[in-house]
Amino acid sequence: MSELRFPKPTREMAERRKALAPDAEDAFRAFSKAVFAEGALDARTKQLIAVAVAHVTQCPRCIDGHVKAARRDGASNEQIMEAIWVAAEMRAGAAYAHSIKALELMDEG
Repeated sequence: MSELRFPKPTREMAERRKALAPDAEDAFRAFSKAVFAEGALDARTKQLIAVAVAHVTQCPRCIDGHVKAARRDGASNEQIMEAIWVAAEMRAGAAYAHSIKALELMDEG
């Protein structure tokens, strides 16, 4: 099996992506800006949520960007690690919770 490789993001790639779908690119950037803006949740909390989700989705670039953003927004290393542990528990918890499907199938014979 070949190793999955992600190209390094470059300005040229970003410009090409925008040129191919400018409205979608602009809408995504505006959406992202709105999501991470201060609101009922402060920016640090939102970035800690993003750190956790990035670990669940296993996106290395998201982990990189959101850990850095969380630090910029005042998150401590301990807060970042706790967010990662919450993500780990939720992912493991989902596997545990879904085991009832296997138990149901075992009972069917």
